[in-house]
Amino acid sequence: MRGVPAWRRRRSVTHPSTVSALRADPPSPTRGEGRARAALTTLFLSILFLILPALTARAMDIQSVTSPKGITAWLVEDYSVPVVAIRFVFGGGSTQDPVGKEGLANLMTGLFDEGAGPLDSEDFQIKLDDAGAEMSFDESRDGIYGSMRMLAEQRDQAFDLLRLAVNEPRFDQLPIDRIRSQILSGIIAGENDPDTVAQNKWARALYGDHPYSRSDQGTKESIATITPTDLKALHKAVFARGGLRVAVVGAIDAETLKKKLDMVFGDLPQNQALRPVADIDPKLAQHIEVDYDLPQTSLQLAFPGVKRKAADFFPAVLMNEILGGGTFTSRLFQEVREKRGLAYSVNSSLINQDHASALIVSTGTRSDRAAETLGIVRDVVKRLAEEGPTEAELAATKKYMIGAYAINNLDSSSAIAATLVELQLDDLGIDYMQRRAGYINAVTLDQVKAAAKKLLTAEPTIMVIGPKLAGAGKG
Repeated sequence: MRGVPAWRRRRSVTHPSTVSALRADPPSPTRGEGRARAALTTLFLSILFLILPALTARAMDIQSVTSPKGITAWLVEDYSVPVVAIRFVFGGGSTQDPVGKEGLANLMTGLFDEGAGPLDSEDFQIKLDDAGAEMSFDESRDGIYGSMRMLAEQRDQAFDLLRLAVNEPRFDQLPIDRIRSQILSGIIAGENDPDTVAQNKWARALYGDHPYSRSDQGTKESIATITPTDLKALHKAVFARGGLRVAVVGAIDAETLKKKLDMVFGDLPQNQALRPVADIDPKLAQHIEVDYDLPQTSLQLAFPGVKRKAADFFPAVLMNEILGGGTFTSRLFQEVREKRGLAYSVNSSLINQDHASALIVSTGTRSDRAAETLGIVRDVVKRLAEEGPTEAELAATKKYMIGAYAINNLDSSSAIAATLVELQLDDLGIDYMQRRAGYINAVTLDQVKAAAKKLLTAEPTIMVIGPKLAGAGKG
């Protein structure tokens, strides 16, 4: 993004409560299209398994590097291209926004490249462009993430800019006002957007007064109250070595990286000062209507989830893939789209956060067929809960999940770095990728059936975005 000022690069921020349903006219797929899609899927899988060994080998050589000041990073050395990618996270995201200051973490992440140390916004951007580096920060509910991609030959300049951004962000008033104005415009636009209104309502229904119920963007009122003092206080509370996870991929050796880790992170305080956040189970058995006169209706259903470290996590993952996670092979896709042409997209996702888990089903369809679509979704869920998957479904799903991991997670240096950070956050161990296939293959059909029964027999919370839908909350 060379030469593009930071204010033009500011991402649009959306509420990450759930997966939003797509709004698109559902096609009527023909048998020919189905055969073509199946052929393409077969070709994709064939290519996947041909290139998988190279990608996996690239990702498996992970070193744990610890600097003299005690900063640990996972490193994958790769000199195939002269680029270095770093990804890191500090625990504590938008859940750390004080009451009345919602949107603080989101605003803060827009300001790290808007001036640091002796450099004001314009000077920092010029230096960043001269270094040939790309830097970004973003927040989730549970973390503040940072990333940088740089040319190996200019890594000294790039790492020095990252050091300034991490340790000495300026939070000058003019950039604050400019980024705040952009966020405020998004909030105002969202007040008239059915999906935004719905997702905010959805989060409040599921999580009540828990921090997960709040929009990361904040409100018009809360965003207006944020001051440089608030930003500095949050930065001081979150940016500490004790909550840091780092991954680096590219043309850099371990000894050089140790020096860069100490330069960028070594002077941060040891301990974070985070507000405690309680665990919460989403509130189920609700019916939420967001009444808009639209030609298409979005549907979302929330079921119980499973914690990442639970004994039945992998059975639940395989069950979800069979239900709606598989792109072309899931039961929901086959019943809703392939057989009936009711929706362009229908999927299910296991959502895991630090303090809550859920299984979310989402789709969008013509409003005059929304009741029919919801009935089919609920029937598919019910049958899987009662009968479980077949041996053939489970075997095919295991094969796909093992084979697709590299394609989905290890297809670039930035993707590898992001994956390694998430593995550290989940405390899965540096050899997790070697062990993962064993965990999947060890899952039995009975375990998947038990996971389906456990998660899918609950009465879900259902949200309908569109015209009123009679009987939407009934099974």
